[in-house]
Amino acid sequence: MRIVEVIPKSDYTLQVIADDGRTGIFDVRPYREFEAFAELKEKDAFVKIMNGDYFVEWDFGADLSADTIEAHLHLQPPS
Repeated sequence: MRIVEVIPKSDYTLQVIADDGRTGIFDVRPYREFEAFAELKEKDAFVKIMNGDYFVEWDFGADLSADTIEAHLHLQPPS
């Protein structure tokens, strides 16, 4: 899956749009318990996300692969 767009939401989820048109929500909250993602507990750090097409990355260096996101993506029905 290639990520076309990623939008951080106020509830610590990401709205993800894939290159094949799928749209879904990825919940980042469980990952914040891991040391590598601890900075995501701060809203300012969470919203500073960059789309690398096959991964997303935050300013402080933590990242998630598109494979991980796809495996846990809660698909939304087409609008």
